[in-house]
Amino acid sequence: MAELVFFSGTMDCGKSTLALQLDHNHSARGRGGVVYTRNDRAGVDVLSSRLGLRHPAVEVTDEMDFWDDVVVRRTRGERVDYLVCDEAQFYSPDQVEQLARLVDEMGVDVFAFGITADFRTRLFPGSQRLTELADRCEVLQVQSLCWCGARATHNARTVGGVMVVEGEQVVVGDTDAHQDVGYEVLCRRHHMRRMTSAAARAVSPSPQTLAF
Repeated sequence: MAELVFFSGTMDCGKSTLALQLDHNHSARGRGGVVYTRNDRAGVDVLSSRLGLRHPAVEVTDEMDFWDDVVVRRTRGERVDYLVCDEAQFYSPDQVEQLARLVDEMGVDVFAFGITADFRTRLFPGSQRLTELADRCEVLQVQSLCWCGARATHNARTVGGVMVVEGEQVVVGDTDAHQDVGYEVLCRRHHMRRMTSAAARAVSPSPQTLAF
């Protein structure tokens, strides 16, 4: 039976890499699939991994209706057995429900990948709906690490190198420290204390030895 599977994790845990690998594995067995993404760091119509992998993808917009898109593709003769949906946290709840309908009524496997919570530790609407509807929720086993060495569980947004906890939920950025708007993964303790790696270095030249 077809499934709706939600693969979740923090930034830097290999979600996009796994999405590309999964697409490769299924297509290599003769299955037809469509790769979707939204707000990828590399631009529009592309799914990219921090390891340097890139793959053409369909850019998801606010107007995208997954049900209609698959119907159109099948009507013109395309084989659509599965969907790979990256950056699924940016999808709307209605779009997630469309994905669930494709699983239930058309037998299309849907593999969704995304971050669960935003920089304020609030659930993304798309991720919340996926958690509510998915047949399976899988936490990626590749662990991102906080600067202190503990497992990273939270995503922090920095503006000009300073961690912020207010602002628009969706602002595209990356973990590149040189960007005006950037992101860093932290353990809960250091996220709650707003202690990024830069802030820790400002306190001590050896932040890993701080008695937190």
